[in-house]
Amino acid sequence: MKPITPSSAVEFLVVLLIVASVIAIVAKRFRFPYTVALVAGGLILSWLRLPHVSPLVSGQRPDWLTPDVILFLFLPALVFEGSLKLQLRELQHDSASLLLLANLGVLVAAFVAGYLVHWSTGLPVSVALLFGAIISATDPISVIAIFRDLRMDRRLSVIIEGESLLNDGTAAALFQILLGGVLAGHLALTQGIVQFAFAVLGGAILGALLGYIAIRVTGGINDPDVEITLTTIVAYGSYLLAYQLHMSGIIATAAAGLIVGNLGAKNCMSPESRSAVESFWAYLAFVMNSLIFLLIGLEVHIDALVHSWVPVFCAVGAVLVGRALSVYLLVPTSSLLGEKIPGRWQHVIVWGGLRGALALALALSLDKSFPERSRILDLTFGVVVFSILVQGLTIKPLLRLLKLADGPRAEQNPNLPSAARNPDVA
Repeated sequence: MKPITPSSAVEFLVVLLIVASVIAIVAKRFRFPYTVALVAGGLILSWLRLPHVSPLVSGQRPDWLTPDVILFLFLPALVFEGSLKLQLRELQHDSASLLLLANLGVLVAAFVAGYLVHWSTGLPVSVALLFGAIISATDPISVIAIFRDLRMDRRLSVIIEGESLLNDGTAAALFQILLGGVLAGHLALTQGIVQFAFAVLGGAILGALLGYIAIRVTGGINDPDVEITLTTIVAYGSYLLAYQLHMSGIIATAAAGLIVGNLGAKNCMSPESRSAVESFWAYLAFVMNSLIFLLIGLEVHIDALVHSWVPVFCAVGAVLVGRALSVYLLVPTSSLLGEKIPGRWQHVIVWGGLRGALALALALSLDKSFPERSRILDLTFGVVVFSILVQGLTIKPLLRLLKLADGPRAEQNPNLPSAARNPDVA
């Protein structure tokens, strides 16, 4: 592997951005999902080994796709930007469904997928359950990007995006608990439940508190540059502090973003500052998404996936079954506590539950001495590639088949505010 020097790091970053920009232009021209195009482009470049793009060839580029880079550089920015633009009114409208899917749904999906992988591939049950936790969080960045190009109900988009923000933290907390159990040789159920609740609830409270402090500080400032800097401190500071306190950094950052976006941006920022902050985070998210999805494609070893196609196929099936059970069992239950979610929407929620950066970060974070690490990596990369390429490419036809997009038949919710009902904003 090429040693990381200042010049090689900058060269690698510049080449990545050039390739991502070219892919963005081509994807826009042919109306192709951008994140899907990035992963496909990375796979092709990694396979072709073109000498003209040697910084991207395996063995000649700095190894940037490390757990620390994804967990501490990419995820806080992506989570904060996503939560910053979500409206609490919209989340509250489907709070029962979101909380069930993001908590109990993750547990159901993780354990079902884990046991099915254990049964079909022979992976030890404790390691298979750990894989279930790794792959249980959804990452619908590709789907949300597609949603914005279609006329469809805003509420469906909010459900999928809101669940993702919440279940990332839940999955990461579950992963840490199961990993501790595997390393210790046993899992203390009571202790695990306490740790899980502390990580999730503690992260939410910490993030909300830091977000509130931030908006109080920005209330007396009318300087876009300073306010952008403060939101950056909140995004990364909430994540790092929660991590140090053994709480969920993802949930902390999401909670901070919700507070800043709903209370700070509306009540404590001038229109000029609010526009500057939103533009900054939108651009940063674009760059982060471009880099991470292109890196996913570059880092996947096609030969290894082809060699392990049978267990990868079993893992894909297990993940889909776990996702389907969690949605089809819990969503009808949540409808008893709030407005019903149509059956057609449930199909989209199942198929739109893509896997992405978090799953890769958790899998790569396993120590190289961890038993069955290579098999977990193969299964995780296989599921992520299938998820982004196959599910990402077929979600638009599914929406049209179900008559949920591009027409007056998109289901509308008359109880939401007018901005939420307008399909043009989705």
